Amino acid sequence: MFANHAVPVRTKSQSENLIYFTLSILFNSLGNALTVALNLGSALWTASAVNFTFITGIPLAVVLFASGVAVIIANAVIIGKLDWRRIMGNVIFMVPFSYLIGIISDYLIMWGINDLPLIVRVVMDCFGVCLISLAISIYQRVNLMLHPVDDLMQIIRFKYFKGSATIAQLVTFMPPILITVICWIIGQHLLAINIGTIFALLFQGSLVGVFDKIVFPSLKHQHLDHGETKNDDRVHS
Repeated sequence: MFANHAVPVRTKSQSENLIYFTLSILFNSLGNALTVALNLGSALWTASAVNFTFITGIPLAVVLFASGVAVIIANAVIIGKLDWRRIMGNVIFMVPFSYLIGIISDYLIMWGINDLPLIVRVVMDCFGVCLISLAISIYQRVNLMLHPVDDLMQIIRFKYFKGSATIAQLVTFMPPILITVICWIIGQHLLAINIGTIFALLFQGSLVGVFDKIVFPSLKHQHLDHGETKNDDRVHS
């Protein structure tokens, strides 16, 4: 694993932040769409939702939305307040983001991505996880609005782990891992777990930290609020 510690400093202009945010959404949508279309392992939160749907019969969309709401509540508990701007950003992020993933993955499947040789699909799946990590790195630094899970990672990253993306990501993965294990014990079957899931578990957090340093290095973490200060632009080490 890589050691990584982000250093938040000055804020960017609104126009710069919007450009970075738009790029991050495109990277994230394409990365997730690749992993969905290739079917070589979903991200851990998605995989846990798929397995929960399998044992309960509750529609996947409902499970994904409910898990997002649960994480929003957890985030509010951790920071010790209801930040309605943050909550609205979480909800707004989830809707178009999911729509883009669906559209792009449908096109990738239509273009015959699953007809490629297995080794090529494996490489592309891992590349998809890398794109997701890059996107998380960018939009966490912009901090305009976040997916609830990525918001959770950012909160605990700076509140408890001194900016370490590797440790924070692993801790954030613990709930879906636990849910998946429980579903496996109950249903005796695992879905949406494959090489992409393992790659994400092992490397996603470290990749976020690496991309913080090498992709748009002038873009630093802005407006951090993890419950200790209202607008934390202090240096973390």
